[in-house]
Formats: sequence, C-alpha cells, structure tokens
Amino acid sequence: MGEKTSTHPGAAGRATTADHPSAIRNVVLVGHSGAGKTTLVEALALATGAVNRAGRVEDGGCLSDYDAIEHRQHRSVQLSLVPVEWGGTKINLLDTPGYADFVGELRAGLRAADAALFVVSAADGVDGATRMVWEECAAVGMPRAIVITHLEAARADFDEMTETCRDAFGGDDPDAVLPLYLPLHGDAGPDGHRPVTGLIGLLSEQVYDYGSGERTPRPPDAEEAPLVAAARDRLIEGIIAESEDETLMDRYLGGEEIDVKTLVEDLERAVARGSFHPVLAAAPAADGSRQGLGTTELLELITGGFPTPLERAAPPVTTPQGAPRPALTCDPAGPLAAEVVKTSSDPYVGRVSLVRIFSGTLRPDETVHVSGHGLEDRGHEDHDVDERVGALSAPFGKQQHTVPRAIAGDLACVGKLSRAETGDTLSAKDDPLLMEPWVMPEPLLPIAIEAHSKADEDKLSQGLARLVAEDPTMRLEHNPDTHQVVLWCLGEAHVDVALERLRARYGVRVDAVPHRVSLRETFGAAASGRGRHVKQSGGHGQYAICEIEVEPLPAGSGIEFVDKVVGGAVPRQFVPSVEKGVRAQAARGVAAGYPLVDVRVTLVDGKAHSVDSSDAAFQTAGALALREAAADCRIDLLEPVCELRVSIADEYVGAVMSDLSGRRGRVVGTEQTGSGLTLVRAEVPEWEISRYAVDLRSLSHGTGRFDRSYVRHEPMPPQLAERMREPAEIQA
Repeated sequence: MGEKTSTHPGAAGRATTADHPSAIRNVVLVGHSGAGKTTLVEALALATGAVNRAGRVEDGGCLSDYDAIEHRQHRSVQLSLVPVEWGGTKINLLDTPGYADFVGELRAGLRAADAALFVVSAADGVDGATRMVWEECAAVGMPRAIVITHLEAARADFDEMTETCRDAFGGDDPDAVLPLYLPLHGDAGPDGHRPVTGLIGLLSEQVYDYGSGERTPRPPDAEEAPLVAAARDRLIEGIIAESEDETLMDRYLGGEEIDVKTLVEDLERAVARGSFHPVLAAAPAADGSRQGLGTTELLELITGGFPTPLERAAPPVTTPQGAPRPALTCDPAGPLAAEVVKTSSDPYVGRVSLVRIFSGTLRPDETVHVSGHGLEDRGHEDHDVDERVGALSAPFGKQQHTVPRAIAGDLACVGKLSRAETGDTLSAKDDPLLMEPWVMPEPLLPIAIEAHSKADEDKLSQGLARLVAEDPTMRLEHNPDTHQVVLWCLGEAHVDVALERLRARYGVRVDAVPHRVSLRETFGAAASGRGRHVKQSGGHGQYAICEIEVEPLPAGSGIEFVDKVVGGAVPRQFVPSVEKGVRAQAARGVAAGYPLVDVRVTLVDGKAHSVDSSDAAFQTAGALALREAAADCRIDLLEPVCELRVSIADEYVGAVMSDLSGRRGRVVGTEQTGSGLTLVRAEVPEWEISRYAVDLRSLSHGTGRFDRSYVRHEPMPPQLAERMREPAEIQA
C-alpha cells in the first residue's frame, strides 16, 4: 500500500465488468449523515476515471444521489451502487444513507458487501449509531477500515480523531486500529489553519504530495522524517501482532529490520480476515484535479487488503419448503443463487431489482425461480414463482449500462421481475433455493393516511403495494378496529420519503390524519336493561320485548351470552336473534363508539306476539336492551397496553425510565445485556408511545432500540376517559 503503480480504466461511463470473482471487491460505505460518504464515492470515481468531473452534493450532481428527493434534501435516502475499476479490479462501491430512518438501506448494503469502509468526519467525530454498526460488523467478522474526512475543517485534527477511532472501535485491542499514513500540512493561511497537502506513508517512508493537484511521491525531507518514526514503530508492532508468522515479533524485537513487502502482505491478510482496521485520510480533489487526497491510497487498500467474494461465506440456503441444502460457494459455474438487496421502480422500465449473485451466473432472458419469505405482517406477500429475467445492467448513477452476464460475487440490476421483492432469492427453476433472511428493523412509527381525492383512492391500494414491495422496513396495516390505513415507518424522514414517492412515482396523493388507538368499552358494574320494539302501522307490525342482565367479566373474556328464559316468554327461535342484536350493538359500542368487551349478557325474560314478532324485531330489541343497561351504569374505557423492551446505553437508563414514567408507564424490570447496555422492560399505554420511535432516538442520541408487543387492554384513567366519551379520533 503505497508501493503499487496506479492505473486508470478507459473512457468514463463504460460498463465495468469482471470475468472472475477474484477480480471483484464489494465495499459498503458506512457513517453518519454528513460524514462525506457520497463525496468520497465521487472522488474515487474521479480518481479511477469513471467520471471526468466530480459532482457536489449541494448541486445535486452526484452519481449516487440521483433521486429528486435526495437533490431536495441534500442527503442520501437510498442505497446506491457505483462500480469503478482500478488496476484490473472491479470495485462495487455501495453508498448508504447515514440518517437513522434509512437503516434498512444500510442493512441491505451490508448484506451485499464483503467489507465496510467507515467514513468518519474529522469535524464531527464518531456517533453512537456508527459504533453500533461497527459492532454489528464485528459480530459477523466483516473486514473494516476507517477513512477520516473533512480534514479541511477549521478544528480538524487527524491525530486526535485517530485516537477517538481507537477508543470507539478498538475495543479490547486498540492497537488493531492504527493509521497507515499521516497527513502533511502546508503553510498556515490567514485564519491560522494549515491545510493538508499530502500524506506520509508509514511503511513506505515516502511522502505523497498532492499540493500540485496530482499525486507526486518523494522522499521525506529533514523536517518530515521525525514525524514518521514513532507512528511507524507502533504500526509495525500492530501488524506483527496480527501476523501468522509467530517468529516475526521475536525477530523484530531482536533488532532485525523486517522487509516492507512482508509487512504489507501481513497487513493485507490481517485486514482481509477482519483482525486489523487501518485508518486513512481522504479529501476531495481540488478544481481541475483528478486525484483527491488519499484516493490512490484508499484504492490500493481496497484492491490489496479487502477480501474477494471467494473469501466470504454465502448465507445458508434451504429449499423453499425449509429442507437444508449444502453450503454455497462463490463459483460462477455453481448452482444459481442470487438475492434481491434493493427494489426500485423506473417510470420507463418498471420494477428494477438490484441483486447480489452468491453462486452461479445470471444471464438475461433466462427463467429463474423467485422465492420469498412472505412477511405478511408487513404487507409483503408470500410467493414461490418462476419469472423471466429481463435485461441485465450495471447501474451508474441514473444510467444503466447493459451487461451480458453477472457472475458469482458481482452485483447487477435485473429488469421486469414483477413479483420479486427485496430479500427474495433467485435460483434455477429446476433447483429452487431460499436464502436465510437478514435482520431488518421493525417499523414502529405509525402514520394513518387517507386518499386525497376519489382519483387517488382508486390508485391507493396498488401504489401502497408497490411501496412496501420496495422497502421491507415499511409495514402496511389495514386496522379492522379503527378502519384506518396505517403505514408503519422508522421515523419522520422515512414517512416524508414514503409519501413523496407515492406522489411522484405512483401518482397517488394522500393526507396524513390522526392515528387512532383501538380502545374498548366494558361495564364497570352489573346492570339490567329492557328492550322494547313495538310498532303498529297497519298491516304487518313489529313486536319484541326482552329483558337482560349484564355483568362484567375478567379481561380477555369477550362477550358471553346466556339464555335463562323460562316458560317460553321468548320463543326458542328468537333467542339467537336477541343474541345477534346484542353482539351487533356490542361491536358498535354503547358509550363512545368503541367495541364492548368482557361482559356476560343474560336473557332473563321477554314477550312475543304470535303474528308480529320476527327475527329483525328481536335483534332490535336486544340492541335496545343493551343500550338501556349501559345508560344506567358506569362504562369504563379500556386502552391497549404494550410491553416495551428498550435496549439503552447505561448512561441513558435514568432518562429513559423517567420518560417512561411520564408516559404512565410501569417499569417491570431491568437487566444487563452486554458491555455498557441495559434492557429496560416496561408496560406503557399504547396511546402514549405512538411517537416513541422518534422520542427515544432524541433521548438516546440515536443509540436506543426498542420493540413492543401487545399485552392487554386495561381501564383508562377517569380524567382521560371523560375526554373520550364522545366518538372521536384519538391522536397519539
């Protein structure tokens, strides 16, 4: 690294292809919003000759931020792929959004990649969410490197930020996080800031000067040489500690000069297996310059140190019926196994699926089997069908470059898969497979929507179905109790993007309306009622009288109907009619329009007419009797209570528990779940937590996680219940 000769591919915009998995690197860029991931992708595309001019996020001209929403918000909101070529190696750069609402796109990028590049801003540091992603990568052994950006910021300090990264990412072994280069500063400007004009290679002991706009290697001068010694010794010791050659440390400590080639080879092996995490620096190119600072060094690390797809184990596979299958290998001649990591819609070609091929070779116009996991609870249908692949292409910003095939280890876009959704498996039609799904966050922020007009109502169902097919972190619910259409999202920004896509892509305008909570009613004490439905208007009349007694039952009992009529006061054939009327009225509610539950209704007496009594008359009488009983009794409103399980850093436990208490929550337990993490379990009324996904993020600086599950309905406090006596929308 720092010892190789860089080369550029041919004309910008040409489709980049690979003939073997060993010539592919799949790299996902990770970091908080504003860290500079998209700008770094532009710099790497420029350095490799993939583009002739780098775009700017502020101008909406970046390769990976091509969506109109991204132009408007000046940030990434979706996973995007930018393939480039360096020294005969195809590098698939996966740019991910840094904002927490789009963590589903990040998870998809992690699934598709073989290594992660953590982008850290020298101006902002490392946030808690980035630390959590680092730990996720560590848990699965994904190789990682760190790039420090925004070195031009007034208070940027590379050495200080390197120490911050060692503390944040080093864990028990901070010497596994060390810089490969040190920044070289130019003369101070009027504000006293000294810009970074080059890098000093700690292994090569060469200066790579970018001051002229091009990378120029040279030996360090007398003032620069002392900057290298201490950091170089520390780096060498860190590399040797990870070496598979156990004699190397003894030789080094004995004073032997270790060959640089040996050190580089050991470094690359340690990076590839995920045990050493180099720190590099990068800055965008100056106007008119092709090479941004640190881009060559970063490309050398990616091609030399990051693993090939051959070195990554594929996800486990089964048959669609769940029977285990042998583990896959990254073999272009093996059985076809590819996974849809992203689904999008194009106004001209329809649905486009970005797929990672783990085994075999995918070709255009062939028939493949599509297997899905069927997340019905999120509005994603189960399917197991054959589909014909359309054109294969490599995305490059807005453009799609046609490719003749996609081999194992590569990524490509597939057109015209009308049934395939994100997370589905593509395999040979005569040998169907299903890959183990990756973990996606549960959407926990509800937004109730209504069609803006009759024309929108006609298109709403299809538009929503397409929307959730693209995004597995979105859940569609048709609530049978409140009769609302509810989109469950990850946060407010996620909601904004979803509604904007509905409008822009599918021509459906919707209005957000207050989200209702499914309340219930029950009797607070025993009561009785008499239902009298007698009408005579000439000809056939209506006659039905029934008397009932109502008593409350334990929670979860539902509606129980008992017949205690004696002497035939209510003829046998009309007793079911009374029950039907009672149950119909219970479903409509008796006080505030919410369903009545947990009562026993006993039919004790009544009267009938030999001619005028009928099924309809006794249904009406049963309903009237229940309403009369309710009029003379206290009716309790029951609200749903959920159990929250909040995983939080220890430093935020007090604030979280105080916040839950303010939401009428009852903390039922806490336990340590890891180093510095606590799980808080609490029971909280659902009415109080509709926006908890947003509030917890603010309270914990983006590090808190929670899930929820329904426990029971229980009486609402009288002062709140009084406000709900009239049928009304309850806004959380």
